[in-house]
Parts: sequence; C-alpha cells; structure tokens
Amino acid sequence: MRRGKQYAVAASGQWSDEEDGGRRRLPAGEVHAWEPGRNETVCGLSLSRSQLVRFPHVGWADTFPESGGAADRVRRVCPRCASVAGRRGSDARPRWQRVRPRP
Repeated sequence: MRRGKQYAVAASGQWSDEEDGGRRRLPAGEVHAWEPGRNETVCGLSLSRSQLVRFPHVGWADTFPESGGAADRVRRVCPRCASVAGRRGSDARPRWQRVRPRP
C-alpha cells in the first residue's frame, strides 16, 4: 500500500510557546502546506519571495483548530494547500477517489 506524503508547515509569522517548559517555535498568521526539501509551498508560492517561515517540526494536521495542536495563533489556512494536502477534522469530507475507472 502506498504511503501518503507528509507535509510540514510554512507560515507568515511565528510565536514561542513557553508553557511546556522549553521554548518551541509555532506558526502564526497564514499557514501553507510545505514538503521538506522543496523551496515552494504546495500551492506554488516561493518560500523566500513570500517571506514564509518554515516549521519542519510541525505537521500539517496540527494547524487546524480541532486538532488541538499548534493552531492557537493560526488566522487563515490556505484553501489551495488544504485541498491538496487534505483537511482533516470533524467537518472534513473524505478525499475523492475513483471507484471504478473506465476500461
């Protein structure tokens, strides 16, 4: 079975969470899905030209409010990235999948 891609986060801002005892960088503002090793987001924005900060330690699923992860200061999730990388949560629809392709 094929394993899905693992997406990290690139965001327009950052903040530090000091509740866990250590300082941990977390995304803030607008977030985009990003594949580590590439210089662009899933929706096609250049990381350097858009001045996006990379968060390789934060998974894409943690940016949604219902996850309870790193979504405290996320203001907007890129809809194009969410359509490609998947939006997981209680209100998410299952991904489209072809059941019986034509011969």
